[in-house]
Amino acid sequence: MILNFDSEQPIYMQLAEAIEDDVLKGILEEDSQIPSTTEISVVLKINPATARKGVNLLVDEGILYKKRGVGMFVTPGARRKVMLKRKAKFYESYVVTLLEEATKLNISHRELVEMIERGLPDE
Repeated sequence: MILNFDSEQPIYMQLAEAIEDDVLKGILEEDSQIPSTTEISVVLKINPATARKGVNLLVDEGILYKKRGVGMFVTPGARRKVMLKRKAKFYESYVVTLLEEATKLNISHRELVEMIERGLPDE
């Protein structure tokens, strides 16, 4: 887990995304316990309150859940939730922008598909 302290994105959000990445990659499996916020803060050399804020963000989104007195765990179905969230973000951040630019440049549907296919690796 690597955080960019020079980024404009807040550390707690970077932490939340890094945990989501680990869920997507299967490093953190559903119903598995994640490291404590104290452990996270020591390893990443960040303020414990920042670690708590990042983890609590994922609790609020239903990606993690708390077991009182035990710790934080990955919610069943978390991988799917993260995947859907990231796909929606991808659509808004990239596809909408791509289509707006394609419209300005009068790029046809066919041309756009050809451009995308040109960028894909050979199967």
